[in-house]
Amino acid sequence: MKTGAIVYLVGSQDIDRDFDTEEALSHLNINADRVELVLPGVAHYDVMDAWWLLTVKGMKRIVCMLAELADNSQITLTGHELTLCG
Repeated sequence: MKTGAIVYLVGSQDIDRDFDTEEALSHLNINADRVELVLPGVAHYDVMDAWWLLTVKGMKRIVCMLAELADNSQITLTGHELTLCG
């Protein structure tokens, strides 16, 4: 069964324009076939959009993980996790 993960960044901090999402996600070591990042303040891409994209890509199990921005360049998981049903 394919697993997808949504990393939802919580908080109200500003994110630099040159923030490298791929680099930040690569350090999280998430066991999933595909990972999507949802940033605060981005109205055109939210958790529902990420869930839909993962569903369309064939993910049967989708987990949403909460994360925080550290040093404006690293993402750390908070340990809170939700399983989203399809």
